[in-house]
Amino acid sequence: MTDLAGQIAVVTGASRGIGAATAASLLKAGARVVRVSRTRPGDSHDRYLDYPCDLTDVAAWQRTAAKILSDMGTPSIVVSNAGAFVMKLLHETTQEDFDAQVDINLRAPFAVARALLPAMRAAGRGTFIHVGSVADHSAFPENAAYSASKFGLRGLHEVLVAEYRGTGVRLSLLSPGPTDTSVWDPIDPDHLPHLPDRASMLRPADVAEAVLFLATRPAHVHVDWLRLGPV
Repeated sequence: MTDLAGQIAVVTGASRGIGAATAASLLKAGARVVRVSRTRPGDSHDRYLDYPCDLTDVAAWQRTAAKILSDMGTPSIVVSNAGAFVMKLLHETTQEDFDAQVDINLRAPFAVARALLPAMRAAGRGTFIHVGSVADHSAFPENAAYSASKFGLRGLHEVLVAEYRGTGVRLSLLSPGPTDTSVWDPIDPDHLPHLPDRASMLRPADVAEAVLFLATRPAHVHVDWLRLGPV
């Protein structure tokens, strides 16, 4: 089943990378896609609805979420994807670095869930997908801030699975391995032997395809956690 005609899907961090690919995949499957991002995406379609918002500004997000629910109704699919990535050894990681990772990778997904999941529970339906990372269950050097935020996201997800069991709302955590997006531009992994080269990484479309898989399972099927990695 890949026909999402008539369904409303909300995708955060939708202006580039995994978020942009996910929005395009859901659109192709027939959904009307609400794209939430700090910068407005460059492409357009009559089934895209764009709501610019910085998710680290919780008050701004709460206003945006209320407008989405008022304008569009309760979404059938939410993909909480917005995030950021930093690689630094512990002694090089500032408190500001750590706080910024937690703000976008953990506090923002909490705010997204808190704003939209109650409406989905009231409707008795829907699929809510957190986009995590291989670093939400495995430890790597130079990932102190990033991994702390992603392990926290996994904890949040598992609690929500327990709280929403039996409500008709399915929650899935998608944990992709290294994916070739612009987050790697300042790192240049091709010249660092301890990192995978970009040619061997997943592509955003690979992750988007996994999101579509999760969103289109029959109503009686719940995929709690899906790990995805390059060969």
